[in-house]
Amino acid sequence: MPYLELQGLERDFGTVKALDGIDISLGEGEFLSLLGPSGCGKTTALRLVAGFDRPDAGTIVVDGKDVTRVAPNKRDMGMVFQAYSLFPNMTARQNVEFGLRVRGQDKPDRRKRVDDLLELVGLAHAGDRYPHQLSGGMQQRVALARALAIEPRVLLLDEPLSALDAKVRVQLREEIRRIQLELGITTLYVTHDQEEALSVSDHVAVMYRGRIEQMGAPAEMYSAPATPFVAEFIGTMNRLEGTVVDPGAGTVDTGGRTITVEAARGKPRGARVLVLVRPETVQVAAANGAGGNTLTGEVLTHTFLGPVTRLRILSGEASLIADMPTARAAALPPGSKVDASLPSDEARLLDLTEEALPEIGEEPGPADR
Repeated sequence: MPYLELQGLERDFGTVKALDGIDISLGEGEFLSLLGPSGCGKTTALRLVAGFDRPDAGTIVVDGKDVTRVAPNKRDMGMVFQAYSLFPNMTARQNVEFGLRVRGQDKPDRRKRVDDLLELVGLAHAGDRYPHQLSGGMQQRVALARALAIEPRVLLLDEPLSALDAKVRVQLREEIRRIQLELGITTLYVTHDQEEALSVSDHVAVMYRGRIEQMGAPAEMYSAPATPFVAEFIGTMNRLEGTVVDPGAGTVDTGGRTITVEAARGKPRGARVLVLVRPETVQVAAANGAGGNTLTGEVLTHTFLGPVTRLRILSGEASLIADMPTARAAALPPGSKVDASLPSDEARLLDLTEEALPEIGEEPGPADR
């Protein structure tokens, strides 16, 4: 049975619809990331679960009990904030102990619980330090231990790593996942970083303009995006608008260039579609007039990414991105004429409507509050 359920949640801020009918079902001990750009409503959803705000419609159910109107301090939720929010006049140990002391737990039990948690987050040596004596990563570990101290039914994390440098973010997200698995705690995690969400989650829900565009396992979200927005937001994606020419052969006209896409077989002739191709599946070689599923163009730029170099290729009016081994990319510098071969069997296909191409950079409104 679902352990955490959000049923038809709606929340308006004036004329801005922060949440427009959110439905989420999460099993006990599972880890779900709410992923999306600023203003999509993900933090609003987290605040509703925590009890810091109330929905205009819908219900929140935890372990079979409706907690929609329950006060925050009665929900048994553990919250980790982006800005740590530690008490500056308390040591790390005192910060972790705070919730237990408020709940009146016996001192010996409190001390044991705090010792265990500081050990769990790797700070057994730093219990007597004050927040200003700790690094950002260490402060966030203390905040995590404090949230876990009360043995919450659900752990809520609001952009917990965004204030940290890249290396610390990677280390700490792995620690969060390790601890979550070790404790088996149901977790709701808010982030705008798709790499972060994909690396730690059992499930990912991509949000846009107050709605869930798609929810599924990380691998599914990457390999089988359900909407153009998800395809663009999860990883990097080449998008080619086209029209189905021959449903039997699966051919699609993309602005004067005809390519074969297996997924186009059976589509109505004349249907407008969006062909989606991941950069790592595009094969690039020096132009030699090859036929098949090949677009000929010119290399515009190189972007060095370590073992992989990203090429931006202009073919007619279409711009393509291709990832290839750096050693091979050196032979195709900017200005080179190249053939870019597209995989007919790995390309995704979505029906194209007038409103189906949102811009990732646009800000829908101040929904995240």
